[in-house]
Amino acid sequence: MTLSRTVQRAALTAALLSVSALAAPSTAQAAPLPPACQEALLETLDKFPVVDFTVPDKAKNTMLGEVLGLSEADQAVFTEAACAAWNTWATQNGQAVAADLDTRYRNAAGPVCNKFARSSLATIKKYAPNVPAETRELEKLAKKVWTNSMEKLAAEATNADCRTAYNAVKTGW
Repeated sequence: MTLSRTVQRAALTAALLSVSALAAPSTAQAAPLPPACQEALLETLDKFPVVDFTVPDKAKNTMLGEVLGLSEADQAVFTEAACAAWNTWATQNGQAVAADLDTRYRNAAGPVCNKFARSSLATIKKYAPNVPAETRELEKLAKKVWTNSMEKLAAEATNADCRTAYNAVKTGW
């Protein structure tokens, strides 16, 4: 698997509740991820087969940087039970989530940063209440990654529309 594909998986997942994107191993990680968390990282993109939804490169890189910088304490929430619950939910709901993302993305006003930010957050808000309770600690961490990423993107955006979009969604769901 190429680094680009790994980044794409991590970024898309972050946009889709961030849960499995947070499973990306950190170079500082003391122990390997549980098998279900490895599956979440490697297979989530396939479970959410979007057609039009796109994550801008800047957002991908920013979110991946946040994930890779997680502390050992943050990484401790990646349990077999939490990731297995995520995998089951993603398999059962992936088509519907992907369709919702694609529709919202197509209907959002450009530029791409706005389409990504607004469609991501709207879909996350719609589906987050239905994610299994076993994933709630992962969701808390996902919110932290999302908020930090959107704050960085807003601060670094040279395009006023992108800055506005990232500021509008940084508080998360």
